[in-house]
Amino acid sequence: MSIGGQSDPRPERKVYRLTPEGFAKMKERLDYLVNIKRREVADYIHEAKEAGDISESSAYEDAKTEQSKLEGEILELEQRLALSEIMTAEMYTTQAGPLTVGIGMEVELETETGDRRTYKLVETFEADPKAGLISDQSPVGRALLEHEIGDEVIVSTPRGETTYTILSIRPMI
Repeated sequence: MSIGGQSDPRPERKVYRLTPEGFAKMKERLDYLVNIKRREVADYIHEAKEAGDISESSAYEDAKTEQSKLEGEILELEQRLALSEIMTAEMYTTQAGPLTVGIGMEVELETETGDRRTYKLVETFEADPKAGLISDQSPVGRALLEHEIGDEVIVSTPRGETTYTILSIRPMI
């Protein structure tokens, strides 16, 4: 807060930490939306206008709705990319003390039954559980954050509670 109860005009911005692959996928998606999908939607709008009275045209309304969604996604991707930081090995060499679980870490876990699992913690929009990439906002990801090797972590999921022991933590890079 500043003088007079007004908020600071420069709020702290979230920095998105992305894997190099995640950053490339996001740039590729943005490129597709800007250079291909935008043209397709413009053509759709043009065709709807040519079909007749736009005040009563559901095709025109659909096209405008699609354009609005497209422009929203483009804006969101541009903002995320502008605030993104690509994870590198150097990010982890200056950390003092033991490594803790955070975004960009690969974590090997063992359940109480002896099953082993390896997860990589990523930002929500880069998550792909089938590929072992879990969100820091998922039940497992949230529970693991800030823990160290040897810690036992209890995770509540729709299937019930599971206790994990952290066997190793290492940077994904």
